Amino acid sequence: MGRAMPVRNCLLADIPSNTFNSIRNECEVVELKAGEVLYEAGERIHSVYFPTQSVVSLVAKAAADALLEVALVSDEGMIGIPLLLGADTKPLRVVVQSSGPAWRMKAETFKRMTDTQHALREVLNQYALMRLAQVEQNAICANVHRIEARLARRLLTMQDRSYSDQFPATYASLANMLGVRRSIATLVAVTFEQKKLIEHQTGSITILDRKGLEILACDCYSAVRDRHG
Repeated sequence: MGRAMPVRNCLLADIPSNTFNSIRNECEVVELKAGEVLYEAGERIHSVYFPTQSVVSLVAKAAADALLEVALVSDEGMIGIPLLLGADTKPLRVVVQSSGPAWRMKAETFKRMTDTQHALREVLNQYALMRLAQVEQNAICANVHRIEARLARRLLTMQDRSYSDQFPATYASLANMLGVRRSIATLVAVTFEQKKLIEHQTGSITILDRKGLEILACDCYSAVRDRHG
């Protein structure tokens, strides 16, 4: 379906070839755009996504007008885990952070395949457990670590997921992802710029000193990175 498939999604890379081919034949390639909302919280899941060269955030509403990123998904994962658990709606908002292609499959097809393709179900169940651990780690991080450490961690994670030193970001989007006021996110980001750790341009951030960010980042960064391999 659609045009030729791009680079594989790593989550599916070790699935037996016959199962992988079945999945590929049921997917279409779509181009996700930074800022695009794939789902609002509570919306019915119509499709699942396997990012290949895009990065997607799962975002919770932390307060009346505050957001908090609870997971970041790229080619190591998928969007649509609630379907595995028998739920048809998305509990979190899903926002594209970095543009790029993804494989998209209809929800009905996904449910049928996970009922009949045991190798696929096993891989996805393991991923669901890893995702849960990531969400739990993020919740702990948001409550106990300083904003400087959390921002350093977020920037490193985005660099890892996008495979690039430069990626889309604004002070406002960083504030939303960290669940803090824009003024606080801006102050810390400007400090990072002054230390030559990052460079901020309109609509994007470039990592200049990864080692410097690693020193500032909290232990949650390495904990989540090691789980993803």
